[in-house]
Parts: sequence; structure tokens; C-alpha cells
Amino acid sequence: MIGEWTLESRLRCGWANSGVLCAHYHDTEWGVPTREPKALFERLTLESMQAGLSWLTVLNKRETMRHAFFDFDPKSLAEVVDVEGSGWLEDRGLIRHRGKLNAMVINARLFNQITEPAQMLWSFVEHTSIQNNWRKGPEVPVTTEHSIEMAKALKKIGFKFLGPTTCYAFMQSAGMVNDHLVSCFRHAEVNFASNPGSVGREG
Repeated sequence: MIGEWTLESRLRCGWANSGVLCAHYHDTEWGVPTREPKALFERLTLESMQAGLSWLTVLNKRETMRHAFFDFDPKSLAEVVDVEGSGWLEDRGLIRHRGKLNAMVINARLFNQITEPAQMLWSFVEHTSIQNNWRKGPEVPVTTEHSIEMAKALKKIGFKFLGPTTCYAFMQSAGMVNDHLVSCFRHAEVNFASNPGSVGREG
């Protein structure tokens, strides 16, 4: 049990069966439309930290990261002067990758410079969640034209560790696309939670 949430035996997307943390994240967050700037920055950071690692590893370290990274507040992170002197590289509760940590600070500074970050990020799906209807896990893409365009735009600004695959994972996480399988109990729930004008464009 996590807080008021209890693991129930329900049909989920395959990746959510890796552990209780994965199931909880899948059931309560993944695919739910998110437009709050700090929450979006947290999703961007978590996805960039995940590169080369399992998602379960990221979730296991998430609370420690929240504490160390000022609750993923981009304004606070932007003020970090030196990753080497932050103590992050010595903290086993974090993902101790110098490149990813430096990228997070750089990305925080750039994120703060965007006047309306939610508007900018959601513009790649025309501000409306894409409702997909995948039946099998292998059908779900790892990149799309939308994530490629997002990655190009972010790279042009100067963002780091946010390629097309990472951007698509971010889009899935932030609810810009609903990639729950149609057999998953969350598919219909997330569809309902999305914008009234949501339409299917894949699958």
C-alpha cells in the first residue's frame, strides 16, 4: 500500500508489472494530462535520468531525487553553481551520472526562460492529447514525428539529454499521448481525463 493506494489485480500495460512502484505510477500518473510547469519539468528530468536504465530504477530513486533536487523546482535548480560541489555525485540514492546532472541544471535554467513552458511543450500535439488504440506492447512507438520535432526544438534552445526517444517517453508520461493499451483498465480512464477534444491519430 502506498498512501491511500492499494495494489489491485487488474489488467495493466505490461511494463507496469515490474513492481509495486511501477504499478502505482502507471495507475495514478502515467498518461494523465499534465500542464503544471514544475510537474512538467520533473517529468522531463526523470525521463532524461532514465536513459540507459530501467524505469523501476528511476522510481526507486525518485523520492531521494525530490529531496536533493529541491522538489524538482527549476528555479532552485537553476541556482546550482557546481554539480561537483553539490554532493549529488556522492549520494547513492541518486543517479550519479555527471552528464545527466549537469544537463538537469542547464535544462532548469533554460526552462525558466520559457514564458509559457506548458504552452510551448503542448504545442507539439496542438494542445490536445492524442488518444491511441494500441492492442499489443510492440505496436507502441518509441518516437513519433511529434517527439522528433520537440527534440529538435529543445536542442535548438540548448536543452541536453532530451532526444526524440526521451521526448516521446516524456509525452507519454505527461499525457500528451495516451499509450495505455486498449486492454488496460487505465486506457478509458485516461481518455476520459483528457481534453474533450481529444482525437485518435495512431493505431
